[in-house]
Amino acid sequence: MAVPKASAGGVSRPPHDSGGKRPYPVLSRREIEAQIAEGRAVFILDQHVVKADAWLKYHPGGDKAIRHMIGRDATDEVNGLHSLEARRMMDKYRVGRIEGRWKNFLPPIQGGKFRPRLADGEEEQEAEYDSRTSGRKWADATVSSSDAGSSRSPSPTFDATELRNRKAGLARSGSATSLSSVDDEAAKPEPESTDGMAHLDALTRQEIKLDLAKYPTLESVTQDAIVEKYRLLNERIKSEGLYQCNYWAYGVEASRYTLLFALMLLFLQWKWYITSACFLGCFWHQLVFTAHDAGHMGITHNFQVDTVIGIFIADFLGGLSLGWWKRNHNVHHIVTNSPEHDPDIEHMPFLAISHRFLGSLRSTYYEHVMHYDAFARVMIRLQHHLYYVLMLFGRFNLYRLSWLYLLAGQGPRKGIAAWHRWLEITGQIVFWTWFGYGIVYRSIDNNTSRVLFVLVSHFVTTPVHVQITLSHFAMSTADLGVDESFPQRMLRTTMDVDCPPWLDFFHGGLQFQAIHHLFPRIPRHNLRKTQRLVQEFCDDVGIPYALYGFVDGNKQVIGRLGDVARQAAILAKCQSVLASGEHEHHH
Repeated sequence: MAVPKASAGGVSRPPHDSGGKRPYPVLSRREIEAQIAEGRAVFILDQHVVKADAWLKYHPGGDKAIRHMIGRDATDEVNGLHSLEARRMMDKYRVGRIEGRWKNFLPPIQGGKFRPRLADGEEEQEAEYDSRTSGRKWADATVSSSDAGSSRSPSPTFDATELRNRKAGLARSGSATSLSSVDDEAAKPEPESTDGMAHLDALTRQEIKLDLAKYPTLESVTQDAIVEKYRLLNERIKSEGLYQCNYWAYGVEASRYTLLFALMLLFLQWKWYITSACFLGCFWHQLVFTAHDAGHMGITHNFQVDTVIGIFIADFLGGLSLGWWKRNHNVHHIVTNSPEHDPDIEHMPFLAISHRFLGSLRSTYYEHVMHYDAFARVMIRLQHHLYYVLMLFGRFNLYRLSWLYLLAGQGPRKGIAAWHRWLEITGQIVFWTWFGYGIVYRSIDNNTSRVLFVLVSHFVTTPVHVQITLSHFAMSTADLGVDESFPQRMLRTTMDVDCPPWLDFFHGGLQFQAIHHLFPRIPRHNLRKTQRLVQEFCDDVGIPYALYGFVDGNKQVIGRLGDVARQAAILAKCQSVLASGEHEHHH
């Protein structure tokens, strides 16, 4: 089989639409940059330029997922998360094509800066501008008024990437001494003349340096080869039928759900309230897995059908919003483990899995600063001791987020998904009617038993919350820049959990998170079969495949939380010393 040649971080394709009839103009990088500067939502898909402005607010997965792809080659992210039908719809919004390899911009939502279009008669000044450098000014060029103030301070993330590029250049020139000095520069902490932020920046640079040493180089030739082999792997997975759903397996799942719910009702009738609550918690625990499958179109692969299945399970039976989950989860799949952007790891002030949260980062998802305030300082110092306690209350937080999403109308209000909000609100009313009124209020005869029933039924779902956090909390949160390919980024930020096949029902497919992140629409009953192929791919391209046992994985998570807690203590000491020094100086 002929292998398509990789280019632009993607595979070359004919410059025509899906029907092969319509030609598209070639757009220069400068033209695309100018369009983004004008506020256009433009990204690259299969060597074509797609302008998403018209359907940005109608996107069922939320606008944030698209905004993180502006200025980037989004081919792998789009193909992974969307059906063929959705892909064909996107083809209608092509406005041009590119030639050669596409070098990603840093999207505006992540702090990227873009040059506006030149006025008539205005000459372009020579400038060395790279939108990947967060918050930097142009070099040797006049900056537009919109760039006069940086949205963020210079980032040690991209400073470290620049150091790596310098290292590569020095290595080619054979300067071993200079190469060593650059290594020292990357790891050298800045003088402790600030409130401890220099210490955090040094940790960030060190984390990046370790990842750059552990994973394949970010050079285009290497990353393109990884992308090419990843896409060939996807074709192999298709040819082996691993995208085809095993409906018999879902029949077994449905039988299990029915049994758990029936046992809950039986023990409720017998007034064995605690036992009944345990079975209800197990029922919810199992339902989450199928709702997750439906949200990724992993059951029928039909958007509307799977969405209705997901809403019935999540909203009507579980009291959680599938629409909220999609909006949140799609962003998580695109910017996995990014402290500023991934809502799945943004749990301040209760948890921080990276020292960077100690610097009061601004969340681009929630659009507010995650303050490292007095309460957060107490909680983070104790987080490795409180982790499992906090996980007990995870479901209550999901209720809160679901209702905020539905009441605020954060989902699309027009388009093919507009009616989902009203179906979800109906589902919420049904849920709180059968659970809140029918079971908790009418079927239980005293307040103490009611409280215990609610707490126990919700606490039993704790393993799901542990499972979800387990796959990411212990993995890298370093940002290696826009040159890193999609498959490498997913494997660097996600771990799998090893377990025997007979326990797959308990983990519900979430134990194969690394595989799931590479191929989100593969039905979960096929993930174990896919694991062998992914391991072969990782061995071939030299990317470490993180696989831990459940106990060892938990140890890794607790260890990471403990490390951040220790950094919080060091930061507090730095700030205390600085404060006492300033006090003595004033006296």
